[in-house]
Amino acid sequence: MEQNHDMDEIDLLELARLLWSHALQIAAAGIAAAVICLLVCTFVLTPRYQASVNLIVNSRQDGNASITSDNINSARNLIDTYAVIIKSNIVLNDVIEQLGLDMTYRQLLACISVDGVGSTQIMSIPVTNEDPALAGKIVQAIAETAPDVIVDKVEAGSCKVVSDVEITSNPVFPQTKKYVLIAALGGIVAACGILVLDHLLHDYIVDSEDIQKKLELPVLGLIPEV
Repeated sequence: MEQNHDMDEIDLLELARLLWSHALQIAAAGIAAAVICLLVCTFVLTPRYQASVNLIVNSRQDGNASITSDNINSARNLIDTYAVIIKSNIVLNDVIEQLGLDMTYRQLLACISVDGVGSTQIMSIPVTNEDPALAGKIVQAIAETAPDVIVDKVEAGSCKVVSDVEITSNPVFPQTKKYVLIAALGGIVAACGILVLDHLLHDYIVDSEDIQKKLELPVLGLIPEV
């Protein structure tokens, strides 16, 4: 068992030496992958921007009623129900008609999400689009349309806008820095993997060390190169 352990250590050291001897090639692979990713993000992928608005959810329509912990918990439970209604074709088709959007219900639905904010009664409605101004208009239209539809369909509770529409100045897609870093790491890992695989599949004899290792025979002499 001790002999096998020594052999494992020798193999690991050999792999480490192999990777170190090809450090420049490994670094070049990482840089090449990062540059390719940067070019794709810059010239191929279309930037998408996000606009969002926050609404507060109430479990009761009577705004004068005192708020209790039960009311807050009930309101949290309603967020999922309200999210389904907000993303329904009743609301989104109305938004498409209001803004004269050149897209189908499914296309608009793919741009919208509805998320609860932590453990609060607040729900956030973010919309992504290639045009930041259009994303803002869509969010505004949803915020104006959804509350009345929710009250009409659920017949319980209500929701109100509690923030202005916020539009991101930087694109949310692609996340260039993140993608470039991942590509660089991927290039380095791929290069290391190819080198290690080639080394493990190496079954031919190059020097005296290979003779001793593969054939387990002593080397009696070497013929010098002329």
